[in-house]
Amino acid sequence: MKTSIAYFIVLLAAVLWGTTGTAQTFLPQSTHPLSIGALRMAIGGFTLLLYLLMTKKLDITSIPWKPALIAGICMALFQPLFFTSVRVTGIAVGTVVAIGSAPIFTGILERIFWKRKPNRKWVIATIMAILGCILLFSNKESVTVNPFGIGMSLVAGFAFALYTIVSKDVLAKLAPVSSVAVTFSISALFLSPFFLLFPIGWVVDGANFTTILYLGWMTTTLAYILFLTGLKHIPSSAAVTLSLGEPLTAALLSVFVVNETLSMVSWLGVGLLLGGIIVLTIQRKKPVREEGFSIS
Repeated sequence: MKTSIAYFIVLLAAVLWGTTGTAQTFLPQSTHPLSIGALRMAIGGFTLLLYLLMTKKLDITSIPWKPALIAGICMALFQPLFFTSVRVTGIAVGTVVAIGSAPIFTGILERIFWKRKPNRKWVIATIMAILGCILLFSNKESVTVNPFGIGMSLVAGFAFALYTIVSKDVLAKLAPVSSVAVTFSISALFLSPFFLLFPIGWVVDGANFTTILYLGWMTTTLAYILFLTGLKHIPSSAAVTLSLGEPLTAALLSVFVVNETLSMVSWLGVGLLLGGIIVLTIQRKKPVREEGFSIS
């Protein structure tokens, strides 16, 4: 696969993630975000795993259980940590800290485990994208600096970074489709207690059921299949930086679908985010391949 196509596929995954917030506006306001996150993992993981097992397209003995388990735990941690941090410290701070810290954590992990120094293009693109993310959310609400909430956001960002890097090991043994099925089913098992803590009776409503299927199949299953497909051909740090296309998509949808208004500062943030993505993706040299943690 050409590197440019891999970058586009990862960015497309981020665009699908960015539709999550808009899709959730069609669910009842009383719906708890943690129950939505658990349902997304269950629908996205279990249905795909069941299909692969029924069609005999997945050999259980070929699963690299150790990295798959770590990846599943990371994704299970990301869901409650991110949603809880947003509730504690607000959408702006929670999103910027969690999503903005993930590329930094990934770059640090690459440096530690592969002794790879971040190249200038990645550094410039990441700084532009993170600054753009900060400006984008600058007018959303008053800033609430809650150390506990910020701490959870940072752990969420680290969990996503670690998920991305460990997925390299899973992808060495499994195809992206099988990788998503296994890791997300593991994640769903860890998140299943949320079904007991929060009511999910709203799912039986026709419109709500359609929305949760979209969140499970499109913003979870398909999005992560695309993400992992591209991840096989580009560095983890670049893939995570491209994931900042998620808040960019969410902001644009809020304007054109939900009829929200962005300030000039937020539009500047949109421009910086786009600029960071462009800097990262254009005029790339041949693909840079890397190994995972080699823990399988």
